[in-house]
Amino acid sequence: MLIGEIQKNSIEKIRVILSEYKGYRFIDIRVYVEDDKGEWIPTKKGIAVPPDKVDEIVSLLKEAKGNLPNEKVKQKE
Repeated sequence: MLIGEIQKNSIEKIRVILSEYKGYRFIDIRVYVEDDKGEWIPTKKGIAVPPDKVDEIVSLLKEAKGNLPNEKVKQKE
């Protein structure tokens, strides 16, 4: 189930999806690219997070965000 997506850059999106594999549920955070038919397809760039690790990952992301400098850094495309 697609939870949401954000545009990463001009050619990539990051999607957050609730997924299941072999009876295990997880949150899949993955980079998608558009194919020649206009469909968004997953790449190998991503991570599958088990439910018991979500809070820890969110906490680490918040900590990392808090340590970022205030000025913008140009994003590579």
